Amino acid sequence: MIRALARQNNIFTRPAFKSTPRVALRFNSSNFRVNTQSHVWKYQEEGPKYVKFTNEHEWLAVHKDNSAFIGITTYASEALGDTTFVELPEVGVTYEVGDSIGSVESVKSASEIYAPVAGEVVAVNEDLESRPQLINEDPMGGGWIAQIKLAESADTVAAKEELLDEAAYEASLSEH
Repeated sequence: MIRALARQNNIFTRPAFKSTPRVALRFNSSNFRVNTQSHVWKYQEEGPKYVKFTNEHEWLAVHKDNSAFIGITTYASEALGDTTFVELPEVGVTYEVGDSIGSVESVKSASEIYAPVAGEVVAVNEDLESRPQLINEDPMGGGWIAQIKLAESADTVAAKEELLDEAAYEASLSEH
């Protein structure tokens, strides 16, 4: 998602990007934790079973009932800039891994959101229709995009190599 955006906007090679001190803050691990005050965390009393990330900068918070919330990471929301519109997936539709489930448009560009797991969409964040800026304000919480009932067990999803844990995701960001 962000690689195409980066090439399009040349954000990783502009001198201002390299000299901006805020870049170091993006790699702070607290930027990649689910907001404990959000619906994503409070969906079940104990919070998500685990959180995984994709190389396309989506996050996945999996709960013990084999459902998962999907959104874009803080890194992605910062790279996109001010969000102006979010296209949400349809409830009841089943997606396969890698299918486009929606998009996020910003003042800089538009970017597709891809399903990091297979499953049926059981809920969408309707607040994003009237307040797309939630993606920027709280990307790892109030800016969640969809809730999916997993096609596979949570344990099977946890073992997928293409999904990164927090440490691996942070390491992938340092490669940019």
